[in-house]
Amino acid sequence: MFGQRDVTDRVFRSIRRPQAPPNPPYAGAPVVVLANRAPFRHERGADGRVSVHRSGSGLVTAVEPLVKACSGVWVAHAAGNADVNGVDDCGRRKAPPANPAYRLRYVSVTGDEYRGYYYGFANEGLWPLCHHVHVQPIFRTRDFHNYRVVNRRFAAAVCDEITGDAPVVFINDYHFALVPRMIRHHRPRNTIVAFWHIPWPHRRILRICPWRRQLLEGLLGADIIGFQTPEDCTNFLETVEAMFDCDVDPERSVVTHDGHTTLVRAYPVGVEWDNPVVRIAPPIDVCRDRVRRDLGVDGHVQLGVGIDRLDYTKGIDEKFLAIERLLETHPDFTGRFVFVQVAEPSRECLPAYEAARRQLLRTSERVNHRFGSEGYRPIILLERHHDPTEVHRLYRAADLCYVNSLHDGMNLVAKEFVRARDDDRGVLVLSQFTGASRQLTAALSVSPYALDESAQTLARSLRMPCSEQTARMRQMRNVVAEFDSHWWARRILEDATAISDAGRTCMTVEAAVALRLEA
Repeated sequence: MFGQRDVTDRVFRSIRRPQAPPNPPYAGAPVVVLANRAPFRHERGADGRVSVHRSGSGLVTAVEPLVKACSGVWVAHAAGNADVNGVDDCGRRKAPPANPAYRLRYVSVTGDEYRGYYYGFANEGLWPLCHHVHVQPIFRTRDFHNYRVVNRRFAAAVCDEITGDAPVVFINDYHFALVPRMIRHHRPRNTIVAFWHIPWPHRRILRICPWRRQLLEGLLGADIIGFQTPEDCTNFLETVEAMFDCDVDPERSVVTHDGHTTLVRAYPVGVEWDNPVVRIAPPIDVCRDRVRRDLGVDGHVQLGVGIDRLDYTKGIDEKFLAIERLLETHPDFTGRFVFVQVAEPSRECLPAYEAARRQLLRTSERVNHRFGSEGYRPIILLERHHDPTEVHRLYRAADLCYVNSLHDGMNLVAKEFVRARDDDRGVLVLSQFTGASRQLTAALSVSPYALDESAQTLARSLRMPCSEQTARMRQMRNVVAEFDSHWWARRILEDATAISDAGRTCMTVEAAVALRLEA
């Protein structure tokens, strides 16, 4: 076995290199991206009109700058009822709608297939397995059958899009664990990258999955497997070592299985530092006035925000319990502090999500009944999708942002809040169980399970002097600006290019990447 600390030190030494120029040097490099969710969903309403809805997914936030810069192709599920209207014969349309920079390739999936592939195997099985937050994973044979069928269909669509100069294939997340091997079989010369955005479980936990070997064999068809943190890399390498008779080199983070070599790397995902939403944002004072007016919050009241999907892994109920404890132990904040929680509906048909929603409603109603009064609610729960402009306005209006995930691969909300605060003000309260906590060390760290300590941290954040807020925010903004989405994409594509070069020069894959890191 090998030590996690060695892997951690080696990976973070490699990411502390000087930042490259701001213009992405990978622009123009061919790339085909595969992700379950598309950046845009097209919906036809009852009046026959088609409206376009932008996804607020963290994956979309991270990956779209890459596919834009490369003028690439994004292959995704046709989730909107009008996604396939207006596409060409191959299911493609240009995106974004107002200023096209890349192509979207939609893939249709039947209702039964989607229930088995997405809701069943991916989100009742793999999601709770990987996050390990007291929700029992459910694995059904028919779900895995649909997962395999859908993975094969998406792999075929990606292969259709591979033309010209052998583009890099960039496969995203737990929905497509089988795809790398499928593409490798049909396109052996292409460089394949698989990025696992959520945590990778410990090898003992993975044993719960009946099809763990198929998942691992599928992923090992990639040339590079990327994770958010060094701990995820360690868990993956230990899992492969325990389950296969293959060559695992922990020092180089390399696996050789069935004659194919795969690099395992940590690439902490970032946000796009300079994007259109940031550029057009109103001044802080304007955002504060509008948000308070819209919510009916007085000017003297301090405002906290939380932005999450309504998911049991996000620790939203634990936030509400910590706020309840804050008001119990610091009654002077009653009437002077309001917490606004955006909880975007998600996977509502799954029992675990419906149970999580019921619990949120019970807790928020109890806290508001105990501490509220006429014209004052300490918790404002907003259960709807907010577009990026609305979310950015909330970030800029807030005195604090509370990210409380029970387990999270990264959590880009934390980085988005920091990016939004060009006034160098505001406090980030951040769960220690997020990948973001490894980089944003100037945030106030909390454990979602320690309510008394969380309440004290909230009180500290609300009383923090402006000078301390500024010092902490400036440190975090430097980190978010340096390790942004372009940095993330550049590192992945540079490693992919090194692998492609190795194939042409007969150099070993790890030697080629080592040369790149030393350059």
